[in-house]
Amino acid sequence: MCGIVGYIGDKKVSEVIIEGLRRLEYRGYDSAGIAVVDRDGTLSMQRSAGKLTRLCEKLEKNPIDHGTYGLGHTRWATHGRPTEENAHPHTDNDGKIVVIHNGIIENYLELKKEMESKGHLFKTDTDTEVAAHLIGKNFDGSLIDAVRISIPMLRGHYAFLVIAVNDPDKIVAVRNGPPIVIGLGEDENFVASDIPAILPYTRKMVFLNDGEIAEVTRKNLNIYDFNGEKIEPDVQTINWDPIQVEKGGYKHFMLKEIFEQPRAVRDTLYGRIAPEEGDVYISEINLDEEQVRKINRIIIDACGTSWHAGLVGKFYLEQLTGLPVEVDYGSELRYRDPIVNENTLGLIITQSGETADTISAMRILKEKGARLVSICNVAGSMASRQSHGVVYTHAGPEIGVASTKAFTSQLIALLLIAVHIGRRNGFLKKEEAMNILEDMMKLPHHMEIGLEHLPGKLEDIAKELSNKRDFLYLGRGLCYPIALEGALKLKEISYIHAEGYPAGEMKHGPIALIDENMPVVALAPGDKVYEKMLSNIEEVKARDGIVLALVDTNDTNLIGKADYIIELPIVPDLMKPILYTVPLQLLAYYIAVKLGADVDQPRNLAKSVTVE
Repeated sequence: MCGIVGYIGDKKVSEVIIEGLRRLEYRGYDSAGIAVVDRDGTLSMQRSAGKLTRLCEKLEKNPIDHGTYGLGHTRWATHGRPTEENAHPHTDNDGKIVVIHNGIIENYLELKKEMESKGHLFKTDTDTEVAAHLIGKNFDGSLIDAVRISIPMLRGHYAFLVIAVNDPDKIVAVRNGPPIVIGLGEDENFVASDIPAILPYTRKMVFLNDGEIAEVTRKNLNIYDFNGEKIEPDVQTINWDPIQVEKGGYKHFMLKEIFEQPRAVRDTLYGRIAPEEGDVYISEINLDEEQVRKINRIIIDACGTSWHAGLVGKFYLEQLTGLPVEVDYGSELRYRDPIVNENTLGLIITQSGETADTISAMRILKEKGARLVSICNVAGSMASRQSHGVVYTHAGPEIGVASTKAFTSQLIALLLIAVHIGRRNGFLKKEEAMNILEDMMKLPHHMEIGLEHLPGKLEDIAKELSNKRDFLYLGRGLCYPIALEGALKLKEISYIHAEGYPAGEMKHGPIALIDENMPVVALAPGDKVYEKMLSNIEEVKARDGIVLALVDTNDTNLIGKADYIIELPIVPDLMKPILYTVPLQLLAYYIAVKLGADVDQPRNLAKSVTVE
């Protein structure tokens, strides 16, 4: 979750680090800091609680213009309050070893007491300072040796960067859980917790695996496992354009990414579908026809918004493959003993490919013999490396914490996988697949129509509803998970309480909440449960609820019944979840803007949850 940046080279170190941290602000944080070492061995540090702008203000007053290498960090508090003292970087007892850290060291209290008994003085409440002291205690001239000696003493999931004044011109990086990516340049190298921090400087990157240590100098990269065995770096080229991590004239990244969805859907489809053949070709899924025929059950593993995508995927997969599908939170699956065997397909959904609970759950599935396929947006991520196959969404970097284009791209990927498997296990007929694929090709255009006409109307509605403190979102069938996702978006960025619910269950509890102050967002497309949704809307109005209805174009049944009506292009049922997501994203966005909320960096949230 924390932002980590390291640089060694001839550029102005502090500027590279601060710009990298700025590009990682979406990860969520509550304090920031930087440490730089000069050629003469002088260590300079600045730290600040709050936003990165406060650290920049301190650097303006006390610049760090020198330096040849250094580290920067944005902290999301776990151990210790978000104060300047607890902000990273942290140093060892002698002030010569510097550490920045993401994750949790579970046995830090035990280690702290032991070192305090030997005279170590601790200045913070963090678990990170314990790692710095431990490495300093084991330092005898070689930083990487001190790190390697210290690692077996640490319990937990963590990633950290270390520099040492007495072993200069190198950065040591360790991964045991949260992500670390190393960017390769000419006579310079970069280290970060995520790609956008270093994308403006290089596209050649190496992703550390769990259990690996990297020693980074300006000219070389050496990687070792925790036992000291050398590992050949796997260099990957990232095809994202650096301009994609800029706002491009939009007020917020979230709004930009909402409007990028038609392109993201097209890019995820590109080169994978053959409508005239009624088939989908995804070579990277690594499932041959024999393996497909052996699948008798699918388990979807995901968290947050990706879990909502998985719920839609359950409908897609069961309808088009004839296979039973279970959708599980990674945070729950990892603590169960799921019934899995070699005929189980584990379908992993994760935007970042680094979500801690999802990764832990997928390892359990793999250990039990399941074949794993990941849906992921980041090449080289942990999920993609640990899976047998991967289907990349081509959404490009998503900076806003509240997922938008990654979600709709995941839905497209799930539908592609359902068609791919359904055709190969013989459940899905060619003619039906042809129709589905033709509909998918038209979907980006329908999304563009919606984005052309919806923003103004939804902004007006948002102004009228932004003073409400509770919302209920209702949907049935394929739109039930979209109701959940719409409620989540509103909660995430506006801090308004919202609940998504299957409309058929409204009478089993939520109906007691409905009154003249309760907006109810009803997803009522013209599908097979349309008349049921009309009945639910009548029930809401009978209790004076405020109804915002999302319907197909030219639907006249709700005129005079719903308080607000949003019309969307008519598309086949399988496409409706993707299309109906867009106005819910816009509604949440405009309400949050009206309330003055920090849309791209909502409080207490991080883009990628890399710790439990």
